[in-house]
Amino acid sequence: MGGSSSSRVVESATWFCVVVLVGMIMLGSIRVDDDGGGVVKGEKLGKRRVCDEIYVVGEGETLHTISEKCSDPFIVERNPHIHDPDDVFPGLAREAFSTSSKNTESLYGVGVANRSPKFKFVKEATLAPPILYYDYIIIGGGTCGCPLAATLSQGARVLVLERGGSPYTNPEKINIYNFVSALSDISPSAFAQQFISRDGVLNARARVLGGGSVLNAGFYSRASLRYIMESGWNETLAKIAYKWVEKKVAFKPTLLQWQAAVKDALLEVGVLPYNGFTLDHLYGTKIGGTIFDKDGNRHTAADLLEYADPRRISVYVHATVHKILFRYNIERRRPQAYGVIFKDALGKMHKAYLGKRSKNEIIVSAGALGSPQILMLSGIGPASHLKAHGIKVVLDQPLVGKGMADNPMNVLVVPSPLPVEVSLIQTVGVTKFGSFIETASGLSIGHSWAERLQGIFEFVSNQSGKPSSVMYPPETKEESVGDTIRSLSNPILKGGVILEKIIGPRSTGHLELVTTNPNDNPSVTFNYFKDPEDLKKCVLGMKTIIDVINSKSFSKFRFKNMPVEALIDLMYHIPMNLRPKHASPTLSLEQYCIDTVLTIWHYHGGCQVGKVVDLNYRVLGVDALRVIDGSTFYRSPGTNPQATVMMLGRYMGEKILRKRYFPAKK
Repeated sequence: MGGSSSSRVVESATWFCVVVLVGMIMLGSIRVDDDGGGVVKGEKLGKRRVCDEIYVVGEGETLHTISEKCSDPFIVERNPHIHDPDDVFPGLAREAFSTSSKNTESLYGVGVANRSPKFKFVKEATLAPPILYYDYIIIGGGTCGCPLAATLSQGARVLVLERGGSPYTNPEKINIYNFVSALSDISPSAFAQQFISRDGVLNARARVLGGGSVLNAGFYSRASLRYIMESGWNETLAKIAYKWVEKKVAFKPTLLQWQAAVKDALLEVGVLPYNGFTLDHLYGTKIGGTIFDKDGNRHTAADLLEYADPRRISVYVHATVHKILFRYNIERRRPQAYGVIFKDALGKMHKAYLGKRSKNEIIVSAGALGSPQILMLSGIGPASHLKAHGIKVVLDQPLVGKGMADNPMNVLVVPSPLPVEVSLIQTVGVTKFGSFIETASGLSIGHSWAERLQGIFEFVSNQSGKPSSVMYPPETKEESVGDTIRSLSNPILKGGVILEKIIGPRSTGHLELVTTNPNDNPSVTFNYFKDPEDLKKCVLGMKTIIDVINSKSFSKFRFKNMPVEALIDLMYHIPMNLRPKHASPTLSLEQYCIDTVLTIWHYHGGCQVGKVVDLNYRVLGVDALRVIDGSTFYRSPGTNPQATVMMLGRYMGEKILRKRYFPAKK
């Protein structure tokens, strides 16, 4: 992009975060939860136990025990001259874990511990040897990749390659109170990578161990039974997998005044019945789970690595996979994946290969944008498109990158005369017409954004030659705008947002490469509201939001002199996307949905089941390669996909291991 284009992205990103991030369901997808009862803590931060660069073997030690003692899984590989790892003798010096300063380099330009403070097997890719061998190589340590890797490590050696950093280097960064700032960070080391779809809607993709669960609004809710059955999953095993996830990351939230008022308002306007606190997907109004504990600490998919066998897993961060390697399987007359090439933060290339066992596989789990992008960069995709980028075609697969969909979200910002709690998504109304109503409140937006918000509101109230589209009563317009300015120009948002997301959606688009650099965003089109059924659901959802705002249950959080029309007009004067605006006194809700559409970060598709992968997520026409993540979905599961994406990682990990060791059993 050129300079002017880049500035537009930054400008849009800022406003987008100010208005919408103020409490929305981020990156779910992708994403992926919830507060249940007590907090389950991970392993404690312990003292770093390292070995000298030259290690003297003690009595009874083997290369394997030294590897475990030194927390270095590569000692065996660094001593290839020892054919039997158990054939070492006391006093024999061996190269072990290096403690020199060169091993503490990172993307941040300062010395960082060469392992995660939470997991000793999580390290910078700069510490990886040039060549590695594993049973499973997982591309992407995200919302699905982490539980998948943890599960597979119980029966095989697993390598995880994550292009982003570790969330454990700065836990405060992902605390609930830093939600907006973390998501809106546009620095090179940010956990979120911004992009704008061809639809003119600002979006983001995760770039961190734990994926979207590190950035989203934390809502945790399972898929419906119908969704599970339609996906071909075993209901009993899926429930077991959900519970496995929930032991580490799901919590029951404490419902305070704003969330309680929206809950009561939803019931008042007919979103029935009230289902109380539940993780299940049920029609009516409910309180869902959250991945934030009572102290506001976020528990991500990366926490599921606590289940991993540390002797059998290696996770490298800032490891960007450039391509998957293939050879031709003569017997099966088809390509077979056998390795990957990845680059570390210093630009050094490494190669990772599968061991010789027939069950070994490469699994792509890079998300709805990353997975089809990786397949294309490796030569699997539409042949003409690959050739146009100079990529050697391994398999002409025209359906890679097709079926891209993003659940459209529309929102109203509601200033409040009363202080409100800081809350992300807790209350949700699951309607029978296909829209989900959710809310968030009181998030910190920072002084600089607050000043800019005040400037925009002053512009709206004082503009000349371009009057507001809403006809305020003359005696209330100045006062209502002033109230809005005062409520939103605080560092803490005095008020909240109420949003609607539609189910599905039915509208789909496509993804294409822009460059052959895996760090660059691909081009993606979602075609929001192309299908008229999606638009109908949005209109019904917005009508429900308006009813909620006008309800008696919500009245104490409303300025009496600020009609809903003023809130709608407000949204038209905030540049939260790059789409044309059609504000007018006769504005329809249909046009409002189209003009002000936003993402809820629940995009999916690109490697769909039955088109790119089979029911076991094996890539069609290729051996030893699977794709397991949200890119395989036809529609987003329930109110938020992250619980199901994490469940899928565990579910398929178990299934793969059973097939590996008990091939005759179904």
